[in-house]
Amino acid sequence: MGGIALSPLTFIYLYSESIIMKLTKTIVLKLREGEGEGESDLEDTINAFTEGMNYASEIVYRHNKPISSVSLQKLSYRYLRDNIGLKSQMACNVCRQVSGAYESLKEKIKVKRAKWQLLTFAPTNVTFSYGRDFTINSDMLSITTLRGRKKYRIVNYRYAEQFFDGSWKYLASKLVKHKDGRYYFHLSCEKEIEEPDITKVSNFMGVDVGMNYLAVATTTDKKNRFFRGGDIKNVRNIYEKQRERLQKKGTRSAKRVLKHLSGREKRLIRDINHVVSKEV
Repeated sequence: MGGIALSPLTFIYLYSESIIMKLTKTIVLKLREGEGEGESDLEDTINAFTEGMNYASEIVYRHNKPISSVSLQKLSYRYLRDNIGLKSQMACNVCRQVSGAYESLKEKIKVKRAKWQLLTFAPTNVTFSYGRDFTINSDMLSITTLRGRKKYRIVNYRYAEQFFDGSWKYLASKLVKHKDGRYYFHLSCEKEIEEPDITKVSNFMGVDVGMNYLAVATTTDKKNRFFRGGDIKNVRNIYEKQRERLQKKGTRSAKRVLKHLSGREKRLIRDINHVVSKEV
């Protein structure tokens, strides 16, 4: 399960009755190479889906405010179907995804982290809905493309096998073209799990998060663990100096390097935070 975002001085406390929780996972499955003509179907489908998203995005942008996926579907469905050639479920997924993107933009605007703008989408992925335009088993993926239903073999691996044991519910998932030019299926799934009987648990943990210490964990049996924030501070200081130097240059190549540095810094910090969350 993904990391848990903890607000300052958050206590993980336990209830005296069982709780049903939903565990959500996304696993990345590689499509086998050598599908030949099938790969061109994937490319064309991703391009058409992206074209549809950018068309729907322009409609929302002209409204100057987010609109619901249902309203957007009424305004764009026929064009998406007749002019772009999307299948019915794809057209619906386009509207849901674009509507959700503008809702996220609205939340950023509220906290002054963004301004109203036209959102554009790159041709890197397409969303599918389980049971409607995709089905999957341990070695085969069946999806709807622009040219109809197609089957693709997937590369399974030991860890992923547990997600095909019948206990997981499959959710909307994505076909993604990675930077290496290969296609991967990002399968999202969930299942309900029951928390163990915690009436027998006598120990509690409190976690305080901050800057000098990324996390301080304390338990009721007086055990403490400190996670220093020095590594992240060093990373930020190094990249801040590099940004200042490149911003002074102001050249086109410097701007490209700035964009690259931003992504690298985020990945490093995310990795450090992930390690800390696993330790906690």
